[in-house]
Amino acid sequence: MTDELRNQQQAASIEQKINELVQQSRVLEAYMNDNISREATVTRLLEEARLASNAIQNVPANSEVETFMPVGIGVYIKALVPPVKKLLINIGADVTIEKSKEDAINYIESKIKEFEVALRQLVSQKEQISMRMEQIQRQVNQMLQKGGGSATGTSGDGSHASHHTQQHSHDAGQQHTH
Repeated sequence: MTDELRNQQQAASIEQKINELVQQSRVLEAYMNDNISREATVTRLLEEARLASNAIQNVPANSEVETFMPVGIGVYIKALVPPVKKLLINIGADVTIEKSKEDAINYIESKIKEFEVALRQLVSQKEQISMRMEQIQRQVNQMLQKGGGSATGTSGDGSHASHHTQQHSHDAGQQHTH
């Protein structure tokens, strides 16, 4: 009788640990999703900054240029751009300053470097989160094997926990490869 009681206590303990690990996995999943969203935003800003730098560098300083100006929903107006000597730069908090073409390019290049650093940090964080999620998956699987499935019999959540953790780790691995 005491062996059976001890086995039940061990099963309950394993089930509690599995539930805690699944909860950690869910928190990590939310953090991963936030990280992926921030990574997409920084990537978009980085590309936009590179395009801006390229556009400014290719605009002639001494002659007018004919271009198309977007007005919305894919509609453009033909426009003439005068020689570019000064540009307006929004530096935040609704503050715009005028800078020379060279200073504007330097400003954009410094922003590009900031975005690249931020992107590297986000990629590193994503890798760490993914590794932790895989570690949690392995722990849950080991606990389920050690418990011989008895932890799953009490509530029915054990196998779901393992599947849930495996699915998130698999998803994290897929997201990591993009």
